[in-house]
Amino acid sequence: MYPNLYYLFKDLFGISLPFLKIVNTFGFFVAMSFLVAAWLLVRELRRKQAAGIFTYTETTLVVGKPADFPELAINFILGFIIGFKLLGVFLVKDALVDPQKFIFSSNGHFVAGVLVGLFFTGLKWWEKNKVKLAKPEERTIRIWPSDRVGDMTIIAAIAGFAGAKIFDNLENWDRFIQDPIGNLFSASGLTFYGGLIVATLALWYYYNKQKISFINICDASAPSLMLAYGLGRIGCQVSGDGDWGIINSAYLSYPSGALATNVTPQKLDTALGMYGNMYLETGQSFPPEHKALKAFGGLPDWLFAYSYPHNVNKMGIHTENCNFDDYCNHLPLPVFPTPLYEIVMALLIFAFLWSIRKKIKIPGRLFAVYLIFNGLERFLIEKIRVNTKYSIFGLHPTQAELISSFLVLAGVFLFWYAPKMKIKPPGKPITEGTSPR
Repeated sequence: MYPNLYYLFKDLFGISLPFLKIVNTFGFFVAMSFLVAAWLLVRELRRKQAAGIFTYTETTLVVGKPADFPELAINFILGFIIGFKLLGVFLVKDALVDPQKFIFSSNGHFVAGVLVGLFFTGLKWWEKNKVKLAKPEERTIRIWPSDRVGDMTIIAAIAGFAGAKIFDNLENWDRFIQDPIGNLFSASGLTFYGGLIVATLALWYYYNKQKISFINICDASAPSLMLAYGLGRIGCQVSGDGDWGIINSAYLSYPSGALATNVTPQKLDTALGMYGNMYLETGQSFPPEHKALKAFGGLPDWLFAYSYPHNVNKMGIHTENCNFDDYCNHLPLPVFPTPLYEIVMALLIFAFLWSIRKKIKIPGRLFAVYLIFNGLERFLIEKIRVNTKYSIFGLHPTQAELISSFLVLAGVFLFWYAPKMKIKPPGKPITEGTSPR
């Protein structure tokens, strides 16, 4: 496991670059998933634009104006944050010891913040002054949905992160009320479905405001969403962020692979002590939930039982002869590496959605297929995954099981109802700021 890029470069290439400690491995892969998904979405939107499914809007802009105060202020604030925090990591004493803790604290380098803020302000002023006209003029430009992907990505990232934090704290309410501020602003603790729900609501509002067909853009986004999920799960696996499964009791220890029909009480005591309050928070009773499954078909043991050495959460027992500084823990009992399974399933579902996207002609049906497969994938993986369990009428589902079940039902309904929906054709382009006739 590599909690940040510093350890990855050091272990694989023997290069020590301390500044890479600020780049969390999970965050890096999530960022890459957003970028790849955005690139793929642009391709799909352009294809649909060429097919006449989407059209453009016209907007009037004033060009040639000098930079105004709000523009300069925004650039100063952005520059100040970058200098205060990112440069502060290198300028503040001991910040590199735990850069993530520093980034999410109130500490920083004030002088660096002011200097970078002034630089960004000057850069914006120079950029606007370079194209300033003696008399500013109005110009009408066309904006296609594919031109708005940058805005969509930013909205999805911000709303998705907020939703993931909110749903994670709702899922772990007891932990949240002990330290509300710390849990809200911590770098860990994210729930995928919370991010998906809040990001979808935010984007629905944006699409409606920009007069973009919501159901058509859902179809265009379906393959990208599945690919982004799979790439994001790579970050979960590589960093060891806690999204692993329950204990595989077929293995007493990893990597020796010693087999046992049942886990001994001593080993279960060790496991319970390792996980600490996590098992209490997730509503699991002693002994911890576990299943026994030995590797089959010539597959390696680590596909079934993995101890997540050097995990970013620092969970487990100390690893001897470790050169990963504070990240020298591994789980005392191996667990099912569920992120690996989700990576494979997500990429297969993406490939399927991508292969049928041109064959499905009824708006909404491709997104319905995405909802069904997404829900099924997550519902199945929850059966061997550690998560908070609720008690509802004698049943004990997890939050993800409830949401994934709803997604499957919603997908089935949408697939049936899609032909009955009245989708307004793009027609003539609408000029922003005016009402269609």
